[in-house]
Amino acid sequence: MPTREARYDLIDTIRGIAIISMVIFHCCYDVFMVYGRDPSWYSQPAVHIWQQSICWTFILVSGFVWAWGRSGNVKRGVMLNVWGLVISGVTVLAMPAEAVWFGILNCIGCAVLLMLPLEPVLRRIPAAIGLVAAFALFVVFKDVQLGYLGVPGVFRLELPDWLYDCRVLTPFGFPFPGFRSSDYFPILPWLFLYICGYFLNRLVMAIRPLQSVARHGLAPLSTVGRYSIWIYLIHQPVCMLICMLVFGYV
Repeated sequence: MPTREARYDLIDTIRGIAIISMVIFHCCYDVFMVYGRDPSWYSQPAVHIWQQSICWTFILVSGFVWAWGRSGNVKRGVMLNVWGLVISGVTVLAMPAEAVWFGILNCIGCAVLLMLPLEPVLRRIPAAIGLVAAFALFVVFKDVQLGYLGVPGVFRLELPDWLYDCRVLTPFGFPFPGFRSSDYFPILPWLFLYICGYFLNRLVMAIRPLQSVARHGLAPLSTVGRYSIWIYLIHQPVCMLICMLVFGYV
């Protein structure tokens, strides 16, 4: 990350807004879905848009700051994957019906590491072209876990079944039959959105007025954003504890 004197507080502010939104979202999920107060809640279009806005923000911002953490990206990628595996283990033991397999921490952790061999190639691509191409690939691969590539209303390419019969390909976006995860963010298509963040950083850093804007944030929210990983790790146990105190055990 930039030094404290050069820190881009707007990025931390955006991350702070996203983590607060995520905490509220997961509290609602626990109440309505885990405790069954409104089982139809999660299927509502507005809820889907809310959920997507949170994960898009986290993945884009993580891609945006990748270049600033270049020297520590190996450690960061490994630690994110370790924390992701911890969350998988805890959910399997505590809430098997809501187990998390390859959640957003594993997704971002793998993206951080995959960028190490990819970045020498990506840096040769003009930022604007790279941003458009990466987003186009994200759109094309958005429904890969459903068995096809395509753009709604434009084209659809069915993928071979063998991709989904091989369990080791599940983290890449090809879930095997019967696979279930309450928080599944495979490498495809999300790596492409992460790469969008990388190219967006290059565009912003090339335009001095945008750099100036990015240095200004909202102090309370930017502070929250700097501790987003720790808030992420502790918020769900806290939410579940509150629910247990209010509603009792599931």
